[in-house]
Amino acid sequence: MLTEREQDVIRRWNEFYLRPRQGTVQEQRQRLADYFVEFNVNPPEVGEYHEAVSLKQGLTVDIAVPRAKPPYPVVIYIHGGAWTLGSPSTHRKLIRQFAQAGYLTIAPDYRLAPENPFPGGFDDCVFTAQWAAENASRYGGSADRMAMGGDSAGGNLTAAVLPSLAAHGPRFKAAILIYGAFDFAGLVKMAPEAAEPLAKAYLGGNYPALLDDPRVSPIRAIKAGAMPPSFIIGGAADGIVGESRMMAEAMNRAGIENELHVLDDMPHGFMQMNELSGCREGLRLMFDFLRRRV
Repeated sequence: MLTEREQDVIRRWNEFYLRPRQGTVQEQRQRLADYFVEFNVNPPEVGEYHEAVSLKQGLTVDIAVPRAKPPYPVVIYIHGGAWTLGSPSTHRKLIRQFAQAGYLTIAPDYRLAPENPFPGGFDDCVFTAQWAAENASRYGGSADRMAMGGDSAGGNLTAAVLPSLAAHGPRFKAAILIYGAFDFAGLVKMAPEAAEPLAKAYLGGNYPALLDDPRVSPIRAIKAGAMPPSFIIGGAADGIVGESRMMAEAMNRAGIENELHVLDDMPHGFMQMNELSGCREGLRLMFDFLRRRV
């Protein structure tokens, strides 16, 4: 049963998250950054934290280095924000929590829509994966022990990028899929008022032609060998929790090893809300999975 404090955290988050978008996209980004200050208080200590490391023109990453002795397993963490909002800064505490758990964590500040519609952000995440395989050792990371993960839009991008790398890219030992949107085309049909504006912003002039593209709706990319062992987590009170269940079912049909966890009472975004018992349990489950796989 949720405590009164937990109920208050969720109530205030839902009032913010579920209200209709207002203002310019720049104003929306600032409101999200301001709100997420609450979720990023008291970040854990790490060995080093490098901000805005340039990988190429227009693409930087934040890199969190563990305090332990190298070599470290590597996690590429892709932030959420509906493809239009967010940055490594909005997810800084979670990025540091990965490093605290012993993972060299590389978080791309990928290009956002609508200024940079698909495939801008997707291509940046692919480039980050390739860069990490070649350069993680500079920060003590081991390219032989890499995982990729992300939340919400970052979960979508993770599930889209990994199949594209499966044949000829770097090898990953695990995927972390946190309340992602995996069937974008299906969401537009099921909830057009909420999903269609996001799809139009993300795809730009390629809407609706690319809705079924497996790089956009990555559930269409799921086949044998497309993904490494995957940790899938969602909240029972999240309106898109069905996406996580469908992804697990698709992986089961394809013979891809996966763990699905749906936590009672948890809303979208809960894995950044450390005051929630469900967040703390989700982190425990996630890091246990990574310890066994990476």
